[in-house]
Amino acid sequence: METATITKTKWTLDPTHSEVGFKVKHMMITNVSGSFEKFDVKVETTGVDFTTAKIEFTADVNSITTANADRDNHLKSGDFFDAATYPDLKFVSTKLEKKDDENYVLHGNLTIRDVTKPAQFDVEFGGIGKDPWGNEKAGFTVSGKINRTNFKLNWNAALETGGVLVGEEVRFQAEIQLVKQA
Repeated sequence: METATITKTKWTLDPTHSEVGFKVKHMMITNVSGSFEKFDVKVETTGVDFTTAKIEFTADVNSITTANADRDNHLKSGDFFDAATYPDLKFVSTKLEKKDDENYVLHGNLTIRDVTKPAQFDVEFGGIGKDPWGNEKAGFTVSGKINRTNFKLNWNAALETGGVLVGEEVRFQAEIQLVKQA
């Protein structure tokens, strides 16, 4: 009796066609945007079935940018990420739940600083296609939110008018393009 061969497919990040950004309320009236300039995604699927995906995401905290050097340095400090001690933000998937042909919910464990907590993100599957050089690519839009204080990102300042300087909710938006490995 023959056993079926299960083909594992590895996918790597196409960094030139991917981005990871975030927004947080400032003074409770506007959003400040930022991004991570250095990050990586590794994915392994059975065939091209993304519901079987094992996903590992890392972002280099020292690559955070908000277009303001003083703010970036504050975010890297012990008040927030403590990049000297905890240089990476990490996410490891536990399940990619299919809602319909284009929409999924990504479940997993998010680690910021020395805190790991369950997190989930919405994923929109853009499809699979071949680029002009014959590389097979898959595209995804990932979005979601976390409460930063759950990960020891506690710094804040009270405002004279009431409220706080920095919102607790952080919204993430990522455009991820993966390249199928031979």
